[in-house]
Amino acid sequence: MQTKTRMNVYFDPDLLKKVEALALRRDISKSAVIEAAVASFLSADASERLEAVFARRMDRIGRQIDGLDEDLAIVGETLSLFIRFWLTITPPLPDSAQVSARAKGAERFENFLQTLGRRLATGDRFLKELSRDVEPPREG
Repeated sequence: MQTKTRMNVYFDPDLLKKVEALALRRDISKSAVIEAAVASFLSADASERLEAVFARRMDRIGRQIDGLDEDLAIVGETLSLFIRFWLTITPPLPDSAQVSARAKGAERFENFLQTLGRRLATGDRFLKELSRDVEPPREG
């Protein structure tokens, strides 16, 4: 029969609550939970498992960042093309038309903000639409 040695340790109250909850869920003693945690922490393969978990997470984050980089490039290009187009086709207005143009611009901007809010709330994104609407280039 294996003997065990008693040891007194101190835990943060929140951590102790988590240990107690796990022990209740698994129907084991708190000592068994702590013993398994310490054994796992001290085992040689624990660091390798932890490294593998971090590597997988870092790979996933890297792929997400690559996707965001592409999305951001598309957004930047879209905005720059729109600005160039707007600047080249919008004629300057005479002073007599400024007041009505500002009012119409404010109305159009308010509509734009409402549309943007709706699209963001529903998860509809321009880049998703763009990928559905644009045909991939044909090889050959």
